[in-house]
Amino acid sequence: MALLILSFIAMLSITFVLIISMTRRSAMDKTIDKRMDLIHASMGDGITLAVGSQQFLLATKRAGTLGLLDEILLQFKPVRNLSLRIMQANSSTSVSAVILSSLGLAIVVYAVTWFFVPVALVDSGAAIASCLLPYWIISFKRSRRINSFNAVLADTIDMLARALRAGYSMSGSIEMVSENAQEPAGTEFKEIFRQQNLGLPLRDALLQLLDRFPSLDLRVLVTAILVQKDTGGNLAEILDRTVFVIRDRLRIQGEIRVQTAQGRLTGWILSALPVVMFVLINLVNPGYSSILLTEPIGRKMIYISIGMLSVGTYIIHRIVNGIEV
Repeated sequence: MALLILSFIAMLSITFVLIISMTRRSAMDKTIDKRMDLIHASMGDGITLAVGSQQFLLATKRAGTLGLLDEILLQFKPVRNLSLRIMQANSSTSVSAVILSSLGLAIVVYAVTWFFVPVALVDSGAAIASCLLPYWIISFKRSRRINSFNAVLADTIDMLARALRAGYSMSGSIEMVSENAQEPAGTEFKEIFRQQNLGLPLRDALLQLLDRFPSLDLRVLVTAILVQKDTGGNLAEILDRTVFVIRDRLRIQGEIRVQTAQGRLTGWILSALPVVMFVLINLVNPGYSSILLTEPIGRKMIYISIGMLSVGTYIIHRIVNGIEV
């Protein structure tokens, strides 16, 4: 019983470390934030709302016990990052619901796995994977929504530039785009137009849009608009050049994905093959690998194999996905 409790505590600690490491901001995000801060600093006193935009967006409604738990958890930076990802995924769930469901899955999976395979490392690995499942679902929804936004962003900017050429003001152009752009760009530009009608400066509305969509292409657009407002110039022409850069970047990214498709597929096959074969062999011939689970040397071999498989998977992932445009 003591071993079970210690294993669960260790698994819980590893899970929180993984969540903290996966939700922290990347070096590229920090670099971009520094550049945006330099732009803000050159624009005067309007920065107050921009800095508080993320806190404004992450304001939670207190609703019973979970609402109180959200208020307590949001005092910690990793939890605020998780809340930001939930907002970017356009999910209706809350931080407390994600964390409680993760802990519940971890406990259930650990108990079930311990009953069938009483190996601490295997049980802990299964529990950690199930604990991270809600986070992976949110990350998948977030990535899908950001990719959908990026796919229609170039056409949206092109529509904005045409509206400016036709004589519309910036506010009128945003309204026209909000009515005609594809989703989710239409909804987001409609939110910008609504915020402007409520008195929020365009700069702060755009920065809040960046909070909702941490897209590099969108950062290029926002930077171009903010620089033009500060220095002047033909905004329609600037938007045309921005569209050209974004479309060229998307084209290069597509070519890279085609060239690395075989490597990604190979990585998935090599990572999943040992686990799949282990399960299939034991289904066909039950007890075939019992020596790995009962003998001390067999358990050591399992631990070493899991460690080597994890390292190999990480290296393949870094090689295949290490190309950035």
